[in-house]
Amino acid sequence: MVFRKLPGVSASGMGLRLSQKFVFLLFLSGLVTLCFGALFFLPDSVRLKRIFLSKTESQPVTVGSENDDMMLSRSKTESASKDEKVTSSSNQGANTDTSFDYNKFKKCLLKPPLGIEHGKPSDPQTLQRREKVKEMMKFAWDNYKSFAWGKNELRPLTRNGHIGNMFGGLRGASIVDSLDTLYIMGLMDEYNDAKEWVETSLDLNSNGEASLFEVNIRYVGGLLSAYYLTGEEMFKRKVMVLGEKLLPAFNTPTGIPRGVINLGSWSWGWASAGSSILAEFGTLHLEFVHLSELSNNGIYTEKVMNIRKLLNKIEKPHGLYPNFLSPVSGNWVQHHVSIGGLGDSFYEYLIKSYLMSDKTDEEAKKMYYSALEAIEANLVQKSPGGLTYMAEWRGGILDHKMGHLACFSGGMVVIGADDGAPEKRQHYLDLAAEITHTCHESYSRSATKLGPEAFRFDGGAEATATRLSDRYYILRPEVIESYMYMWRLTHDPKYREWGWEAVEALEKHCRVEAGFSGIRDVYAQTVSHDNMQQSFFLSETLKYLYLLFSDDDLLPLEDWVFNTEAHPLPVVRKSCLQGEGGTHDKTTSE
Repeated sequence: MVFRKLPGVSASGMGLRLSQKFVFLLFLSGLVTLCFGALFFLPDSVRLKRIFLSKTESQPVTVGSENDDMMLSRSKTESASKDEKVTSSSNQGANTDTSFDYNKFKKCLLKPPLGIEHGKPSDPQTLQRREKVKEMMKFAWDNYKSFAWGKNELRPLTRNGHIGNMFGGLRGASIVDSLDTLYIMGLMDEYNDAKEWVETSLDLNSNGEASLFEVNIRYVGGLLSAYYLTGEEMFKRKVMVLGEKLLPAFNTPTGIPRGVINLGSWSWGWASAGSSILAEFGTLHLEFVHLSELSNNGIYTEKVMNIRKLLNKIEKPHGLYPNFLSPVSGNWVQHHVSIGGLGDSFYEYLIKSYLMSDKTDEEAKKMYYSALEAIEANLVQKSPGGLTYMAEWRGGILDHKMGHLACFSGGMVVIGADDGAPEKRQHYLDLAAEITHTCHESYSRSATKLGPEAFRFDGGAEATATRLSDRYYILRPEVIESYMYMWRLTHDPKYREWGWEAVEALEKHCRVEAGFSGIRDVYAQTVSHDNMQQSFFLSETLKYLYLLFSDDDLLPLEDWVFNTEAHPLPVVRKSCLQGEGGTHDKTTSE
């Protein structure tokens, strides 16, 4: 450092008077304090900050991408049995009145959510089949409650609970996933037990890295649907606390969220290496829009709209969306495209975002039909035996495999048939029927009449698994999901018959003494069980079967959109919610 010589001051010994030395030391100490403070408060220094601060000290949460200057204060550790208060210093775009008018929301529905008689079918055989599905749900629930209460899932063979690491420290996945299923089936004692557990025992401050995707579709989706169906404020309070805890996942250079989030402590969003998965960051829109609706805070919608902006900006090979994207660079990592695992629900949420917006989200509509056009041009294939299937695309080379997860696409295509180009409506109906038929064939060609995890169309095989690793069935819902949508929109009786075939197969091969279990080989005459009753069996498989055998006015599709875990979320009718009147009174008599 060079010091200028001051008039009348000797240069020897730095030539500083005592007062000047004091000023200099004061300046120096201020500089050191500033630098040390930066260590604590600049967002890029969070990893160092965690070294100095104790784990119990409350820390601020930065919301959004690196360029986002909005901040949300972390909620203080809450007792699970007390009311949570969600406070946020980020109110950009929000009004001072943050209350959500539930009564007004109900008036904006076109029809009662549970129908005139809870969707009770007039046909005796259909009613008997629906009652059987209800009995299966009660059996699965009762055994979960007896042997795995509070755990995430039931192990029915060993009669104990399973926690796993998918949900971090969260517990009770089967409880939260079952809330709406129990409610719509009229299993009110069981529903009340589930509600009480959520109110008193669901700890949202639990530590551990959880899948953002799974927490969103199961816990956020389950709590949202429970609130909208029942009006219980407790569900709303819980979901708002949980929603706020998911926001740090978006703290990446691009705003594309990372795949895991620590719900119990501060987590720097993109600290772990790896790519973000299309089906994960693309399956947030429905839930986050509703988080904004309930909180009157646009931050949640802003986060998911930012994802759209980036996806619209980057180049897509042949109009297709690859499965892996870097949250740091915003570029595709590899050109693997699948309508099954890794890609599936991204496409589902495009058309459902449009429908849930009361058909006002034109951007979602455009993205969906453009993607569907690219899928038809590049992935949809016809086998020598005449079966239509969705192949996978690996850098321009087709892999003639279709996963069970991709069998949701029959339902996806049919719910969008009416809103594309009018001249393509029948084409979409036919495509949806053909895909659903193929997925039914994957069931009917197995010894158990249940479908494998993946099936192939090469080497002489059609709609069958050729690899041992693809032969298992873990109580998945996607084929039954398409049956339900195809029934609702065509009323072709074969879909109810196919659904009943699935019920019989589940009862014969998956029902054990203490619940339901997946099986390891659908082609084996003597089944081997995997000892797992998945929470999505309660949330999706049994719910879709129940709806399949119910009248259409139980959760009517005009009012409700199902998230990818089958949790019903209401259509957002902005004009009605912001106006004085409602639509329910005008249409109840219809």
